[in-house]
Amino acid sequence: MTAPALRIESVPITHPDAVALVDAVQAEYVERYGSPDETPIGADDFVLPRGAFYVGYLDGVAVCSGAWRATEVRRMGERAYEVKRMYVLPAYQRRGIASAMLSHLEDLAREGGADHLVLETGEMQPEAIALYLARGYEPVPGFGHYCGSELSRCFGRRLS
Repeated sequence: MTAPALRIESVPITHPDAVALVDAVQAEYVERYGSPDETPIGADDFVLPRGAFYVGYLDGVAVCSGAWRATEVRRMGERAYEVKRMYVLPAYQRRGIASAMLSHLEDLAREGGADHLVLETGEMQPEAIALYLARGYEPVPGFGHYCGSELSRCFGRRLS
């Protein structure tokens, strides 16, 4: 018997499934760090052409999220997108779902003309760090809101 395929849909960040997943990841941040993620984001950050928000479904259940937004980060004058709100509900972790969502975001970034993806994760999220390193992301200096943060780990990957 094969596992059901992950169906990924573009939704507004205000969609009830997106809100529930963002609330869940924020609760996890409170548990791990003592406070929610305070990175400045707005709903307009995730509206084309500036960005997009995605929810992944298994058998009709919203199990993961991922998003991208255009960023001012430049590497050698090339265009970059920032990955945001990567999250998989705990009951669905360790099934390749995060990797599938990340592949989806990478493909869309390439199609959208991005040369690089950048992202930030927290020092206390070793599973996320392991995923990004395994997928070819390399440590990069903190950028934007993350400059100088002792809890942030920033990564980037050339899309080629």
